Amino acid sequence: MKKLWIPFMFIAILVGLFEQSKDKPNIYILCAAVAVFMFGMMNLSSKVPSKNQEEKEKEDAE
Repeated sequence: MKKLWIPFMFIAILVGLFEQSKDKPNIYILCAAVAVFMFGMMNLSSKVPSKNQEEKEKEDAE
């Protein structure tokens, strides 16, 4: 699933940048591009453990 989000995020970035470069950008397309990018970042970063969790696990092991 991680491999699917990365291309979607790049496409959303490109669409957002292209739409923003127009004389009259469509705000709904820009919002959709930002939403897809943020949702993808949320899904990708949810797999990374927090720094506090690693420290807590070290304290519990001792």
